[in-house]
Amino acid sequence: MMHDPARAFMPYPAVPVAAASTGPLTGLRFGVKDLFDVAGYPTSGGQPFVLAMSGIKQNNAQTVQRLLDAGAQFAGKTVTDEFAFSMNGQNAHFGSPINGAAPDRISGGSSSGSAAAVSHALVDFALGTDTGGSVRAPASHCGLVGLRPSHGRVSLLGALDLAPSLDTCGWFTRDLPTFLRIGEVLLGPDAKALPAQPRLLYPKEVWGLLSPEVSAAYAPALDKITRTYGTPQPVEVLNGHSFDALYWGFRYIQGHEAWKTDGALIERFHMPLGPGVAQRFAWSKAVTDDQWNKGLSLRTAYRSFLADLLGDDGMMVMPTMPDVAPLISADESSLEDYRNKAIQMLCIAGLTGFPQLSLPWASRLDAPLGISLFGPSGSDLSLIQRALQSQ
Repeated sequence: MMHDPARAFMPYPAVPVAAASTGPLTGLRFGVKDLFDVAGYPTSGGQPFVLAMSGIKQNNAQTVQRLLDAGAQFAGKTVTDEFAFSMNGQNAHFGSPINGAAPDRISGGSSSGSAAAVSHALVDFALGTDTGGSVRAPASHCGLVGLRPSHGRVSLLGALDLAPSLDTCGWFTRDLPTFLRIGEVLLGPDAKALPAQPRLLYPKEVWGLLSPEVSAAYAPALDKITRTYGTPQPVEVLNGHSFDALYWGFRYIQGHEAWKTDGALIERFHMPLGPGVAQRFAWSKAVTDDQWNKGLSLRTAYRSFLADLLGDDGMMVMPTMPDVAPLISADESSLEDYRNKAIQMLCIAGLTGFPQLSLPWASRLDAPLGISLFGPSGSDLSLIQRALQSQ
């Protein structure tokens, strides 16, 4: 893409990518996070050594091919945070995409380029991935609709891994009707559709993480949802755990798998890694098998607990992020602190593998703030439809 005011796209030479002439997504253009293979292009994973070793791909990732077969037109590959192991949207090698909704604030990673491209209206939608929050965070920061789907619901075949038991494929749009069109192509029918009037739940501990100022900013969006579905039922979602316990359980699983995925490559080449990313991989290398197994045990128990809490008809309403996006000028220590606070909220979907849809219905300090609907595993498409009912 020649005109790129968002700095969202990788500067690859343009190669034609064939799409069906007609289909349910005809007329829509899309960007692809540079973790997914696209025929005629390399795949960098946001890392120069990976780019150098990539070669030109001969086949499209399965999800990319599905979109092309539905008539969507490929527009380019978008910048990702290095190894997709960040939530800031700042790549030390390929630059930092610009948040179209709040240019003085970070776009959020690791699907930063995809979110920036959509927020600048350079494409109609864009593919991202979400392991720890890399669709939900940029969606909240950039004023977009974004979904972390049920784990395994959307194919990642032909995409680079980070932590496979946590990795998911999501996407961004500026509006819900377009989002639903794409969802009907990528998701197919729900295994566990929510009823037209789901049982609305209010996770008290998650809302309790917010400052009074952020809680006040969320009030209009919360009112919008409760006008449709009634006063939510307060529920406790920690099941006797602390947020710290969930956080560390998630981090141990993610770190162990990330090092298993990328550690050998990092050690072979002693490649320079950007700030934050280097520290996270160093920490991940030190995760013990005992810590990993404790994380797996916690995940199994917590997933079972939340499945029982939601049942077939439960839909939680919750904040996507603890606040609006940090300023670009924030130092690395502040960004890491914000990331760690965010993971306490975001790890609920990560540990359970349940779908979470972030909606751009709140704001603070002239910056967007996402509110989320969260449903049982397999309820993804109906979660989008329930959001449309509230719009």
